[in-house]
Amino acid sequence: MIKVGLVSLGCAKNLIDSEIMVGHLQQAGMTMTPDAELADVLIINTCSFIDMAKKESVGAIHEAVDAREESKKRKKQKIIVAGCLSQRFREELPTLMPDVDAFIGLDQITQVAPIIQGLIGVKDHEQENLVTKGPQYIPDYDTPRFRLTPKHMAYVKIAEGCNHPCSFCIIPRIRGRHRSRTQESVVREVEQLVKSGVKEINLISQDTTYFGMDKWEGERPKPTSGVDSSKGESLSTLIRALNKIEGDFWIRLLYTHPAHWSDDLIAAMAESTKVARYIDIPLQHISDNMLTLMRRETSGGYIRDLLKRIRKGIPGIAIRTTFIVGFPGETEADFNELLQFIEDEKFERAGIFNYSREEGTRADKMEGHVHHMTRKARWNEAMRAIERNVQHVNQRHVGKSMRVLVEEPGIARSEMDAPDIDTTVYVDKKLPVGSFIDVTIKEWRGYDLVAG
Repeated sequence: MIKVGLVSLGCAKNLIDSEIMVGHLQQAGMTMTPDAELADVLIINTCSFIDMAKKESVGAIHEAVDAREESKKRKKQKIIVAGCLSQRFREELPTLMPDVDAFIGLDQITQVAPIIQGLIGVKDHEQENLVTKGPQYIPDYDTPRFRLTPKHMAYVKIAEGCNHPCSFCIIPRIRGRHRSRTQESVVREVEQLVKSGVKEINLISQDTTYFGMDKWEGERPKPTSGVDSSKGESLSTLIRALNKIEGDFWIRLLYTHPAHWSDDLIAAMAESTKVARYIDIPLQHISDNMLTLMRRETSGGYIRDLLKRIRKGIPGIAIRTTFIVGFPGETEADFNELLQFIEDEKFERAGIFNYSREEGTRADKMEGHVHHMTRKARWNEAMRAIERNVQHVNQRHVGKSMRVLVEEPGIARSEMDAPDIDTTVYVDKKLPVGSFIDVTIKEWRGYDLVAG
């Protein structure tokens, strides 16, 4: 029996790819092992979104190759590199990493079992590069998959790829054009997950708000234009369909690009009781100058108006966002406008990214790159603004009741908190893991809340 080890790096979208690979390996009769020493084959599912992720992925590959050379048990072990790094650098990696046995891309994740079976019989150092250009794959509800998340929560990938031309982002070149699953496919998968005991469904894609619209006949909605959901499936129709599924569970929306929000989507969230009062909406900046240079297909005025409509239409909504500081061409005036915006909006959750220069993007070739010390200083200042917001938000919750989902003994999350990226609520360690509990918040500590 072939034993396979897996190192999964990167975001939740990449984690689903790992889960699909594991599902296919188990279906083929292979065994997964957490001990790389015992693995006949080691798969490293990589990320290459930003420079830090690339370095982590390259480091993991070199570590695996070095460990194989130093260990007698691993002399015959095969190493497969999968994911975004192999997809992005499909032409360069085979030469740069001759000790890797095979490179597979995003379209090969369902073929991983026969690829491994073929590798086992191949002589040492006979390398294979199986990555194909322009990925087209999208999972379905019946795709073999073994979840690597806790039993009570799951990620559901509703679409793959992205059509936006953001000048800082390499994702469209890696994962291809936007392609949605059918609404029926997503609903059937969520039904299966809820029946298995999942309490939180996290809907993800590169551009969640564009779900379904790529399949519309005729003219499709342009960024910041109105969205007529009667033309076909959309995130609005999907939310309403998912809300009809029986059971006690949360639906959480992640990666909602601001350009395709609509009043109908706001209404769908407001009327759907199973949808968590939380949205993840990466705004990236508020300055018109920056939004234009970033090619975000939005404007400062559009963003401000959208946030007002969301807060008015969905009472109690928690808004999470991200911003990039130090982008090429960012002036002191641009940055100060962003700081004031953060102070004024008092986002419930937010993250700040220091601009990462990525080869192959439009921004890489732009003039006006900001000095790294200036970028660092702006990141620190923006983070201090975020911390002040967190204090303001957390103080509002002291003394109030809150429904939480217990993650592990003593630790829970509220509707305001997505897995891994947001804050936690400290609760009684005796509360059952994977259950919803109503607690009263007695105090806050830094970013986190403490229940009484």
